[in-house]
Amino acid sequence: MFETDIIIIGAGPTGLFTVFEAGLLKLRCHLIDALPQPGGQLTELYPKKPIFDIPGFPSVDAGVLVDNLMEQIKQFEPQFSLAQKAVSYEKTEDGQFIVTTSRDVKVKGKAIAIAGGLGSFDPRKPELENIAKFEEKGVEYFVRDPEMFRDKKIVIAGGGDSALDWSVFLADVASDVTLIHRRNEFRGALDSVEKVSELKHQGKINLITPAEVTGLIGEDKITAIEIEKDGEKSIIETDYLIPLFGLTPKLGPLSDWGLEIEKNAIKVNNALDYQTNIEGIYAIGDINTYPGKLKLILCGFHEATLMVQSVYNRMNPGKKFVLKYTTVSGVDGFDGTRKEAEKAVVKSID
Repeated sequence: MFETDIIIIGAGPTGLFTVFEAGLLKLRCHLIDALPQPGGQLTELYPKKPIFDIPGFPSVDAGVLVDNLMEQIKQFEPQFSLAQKAVSYEKTEDGQFIVTTSRDVKVKGKAIAIAGGLGSFDPRKPELENIAKFEEKGVEYFVRDPEMFRDKKIVIAGGGDSALDWSVFLADVASDVTLIHRRNEFRGALDSVEKVSELKHQGKINLITPAEVTGLIGEDKITAIEIEKDGEKSIIETDYLIPLFGLTPKLGPLSDWGLEIEKNAIKVNNALDYQTNIEGIYAIGDINTYPGKLKLILCGFHEATLMVQSVYNRMNPGKKFVLKYTTVSGVDGFDGTRKEAEKAVVKSID
């Protein structure tokens, strides 16, 4: 069992910034996320999408923002449990919480901060009759380890940033990369579209549009796919099909925690500290709701800052904390590094 101060459910930008604010108060954090890497939607859906409402940055790519947040919190040595959902929680006799994940990892902490963005994400699956048969047997919805595709034939289906970016990246890994999209136009960043077009002309990517995957072929493992283009069907041999059609946000197991829910969001007390109807459990970022709520990253940062102050006060009743500007004391002045903290990144990927 891992032990920490704040259990953060969600490793998107709000969850990551919570680590920084908590670190300034010498509070340790352990983050749980259903995705295989930190960053939430920014990493999974649009890593190259420019964001314009981060103070001090006229424009910053989503992926760059995540990288900067990870660099900012590195000094506080957070723990991560990735590629797994927070399934259940229990409250101990001394008022602490134990959260159990879908991989049966247990994390004990003094408070829970739900920063799950729009919730946990399930991949949008193509409507193919036998797709369940080939899941993890040639059909992969995430690129968890690019090396598994080394010198393999792969087909990527999709037209967004993830499909484009992974096609570009895996062109130097796989022996053969085919990108299939049902339209001639792509939804991804122009830079990514141009890179795919360039790799197509270089013969490194086989681009097929407009077309759709209509069938999967194989016995114990996928060996080929059937596609339809211009009303005609054809067969493409492949070792892997990677459908990247985006993710469907859901509250998932959190909906069974007894939290007050309104329109698929968690109600909080925004007049004080963004605490839910369960004492010690907070909700910050896009997953919460209150009068006047705005779903902006900078609002999540604000909510995280006030939330950790509340956790500190709950953990240290009667102890006065004097807030100092980091421009005066510096980050080191908060002595945020916790040498005794376990340096653990639990990916738990089968």
